[in-house]
Amino acid sequence: MSHVVSPIRETLVGGGRSYHDVTQDICKQVEGEPTKEWKIAFSVSCVIFAYGAYCLGYTWWQGIGVWGLNKTVGWAWDITNFVWWVGIGHAGTLISAVLLLFRQKWRTSINRAAEAMTIFAVLCAASFILAHMGRPWLAHWALPLPNTFGSLWVNFNSPLVWDVFAISTYLSVSLVFWYLGLIPDLATIRDRAQTKASKFWYGLFSVGWTGSAKTWARYEYVSLILAGISTPLVLSVHTIVSMDFATSVIPGWHTTIFPPYFVAGAIFSGFAMVQTLLLVTRVVFKLEDYITMEHIEMMNIIITVTGSVVGIAYLTEFFIAWYSGVEYESYCFINRAFGPYWWAYWMMMTCNVISPQLFWFKSIRTNILISFILSVVVNVGMWFERFVIIVSSLHRDYIPSSWAMFSPTMYDIGDYIFSFGLFFTLFFLFAKFLPVINMAEVKSVMKGVSSNYPFKKKSEGGKESVTH
Repeated sequence: MSHVVSPIRETLVGGGRSYHDVTQDICKQVEGEPTKEWKIAFSVSCVIFAYGAYCLGYTWWQGIGVWGLNKTVGWAWDITNFVWWVGIGHAGTLISAVLLLFRQKWRTSINRAAEAMTIFAVLCAASFILAHMGRPWLAHWALPLPNTFGSLWVNFNSPLVWDVFAISTYLSVSLVFWYLGLIPDLATIRDRAQTKASKFWYGLFSVGWTGSAKTWARYEYVSLILAGISTPLVLSVHTIVSMDFATSVIPGWHTTIFPPYFVAGAIFSGFAMVQTLLLVTRVVFKLEDYITMEHIEMMNIIITVTGSVVGIAYLTEFFIAWYSGVEYESYCFINRAFGPYWWAYWMMMTCNVISPQLFWFKSIRTNILISFILSVVVNVGMWFERFVIIVSSLHRDYIPSSWAMFSPTMYDIGDYIFSFGLFFTLFFLFAKFLPVINMAEVKSVMKGVSSNYPFKKKSEGGKESVTH
């Protein structure tokens, strides 16, 4: 009689690490002096940030006329970069909230960095909204605040106002979720602190955490509540961002497939960015025992699935454009593939549809170098997707005399560089001063580790023997 043997899954923490080893390995990055590599990388990111800040400041001083926009293409790099950064910020909430609710234990080593990435990416996205306003000092006018300007009030029928509420809510909940998860680890660092300054600051932000059973019970309870609140945000935020386009009447934008298509694309690009950052962090901080091949492979599987959904969405768009019988809609998509911006369209298709299919092969999705290269390729492709949707739909409208091409200026590029400088500067500061892996949750998924410690027992003859 045959029987089925279930395959044994690889452990989520390798190297036979003990609870003490977990604390030691993760805290040493926070407690020790910055490494030479960290100083170099942080210095480079600060230089990029400074150059980008100059370009952004010049844009604010002179006005957005310094960009390459024209009468026909009124949105270009600014909104492309905004949507791209919002999409990158999606993976953090998905890993933290949705995978927590589904009890996916492999999330424990990667959720902290993914949540931090979410917050930093949303801040980068917000910088483009402020820049696009032209008068960032009037940004508060986008909020429904009582004022003395008579009829000055937001238009609640505008998806741009919906953006304000969706993204601010998303940022607030993500920030609370991230901070809540940090509290037990901050308390661990507080108790290990050697200097008064460290003990004070980590003690202040650990808000009196004691580690009692009641405290842990409340922590788990609040985590589940926040996960339940956050899960609808995973779907709603990029749905509302997609409505910036879908609620218009412009051919190429006016389509009902945009909400699910944008959400799948956001998860796709977000997981690719998490993969990129974690593969670098894994090597730089020597965290191979915590970010294992199991994590890398699971991330690649999700990238493959969401990439396939995005590919189906691209084909559906073409089908609907043909099936609608609207000649302007059909022309828009033919123009995307074979018009002046054909190179951007085929770059998008190659990076987003073809490259993720390589992950069907186990030898490729478990290859660290190829995984890193393809995660970068995916985010390049997702940037081109947003560029194609925005610019190629605008640059040729109903009147051929108004057709125009868009070319970015140094300030378009400089403002984009600013967002990278901001993102990596914040991420490097996070990786140095806060634990990049959630120690408490990693310990919760480890198997019993008492076997790592020898203990004594008495034999029948009264002699002590050491066992493991």
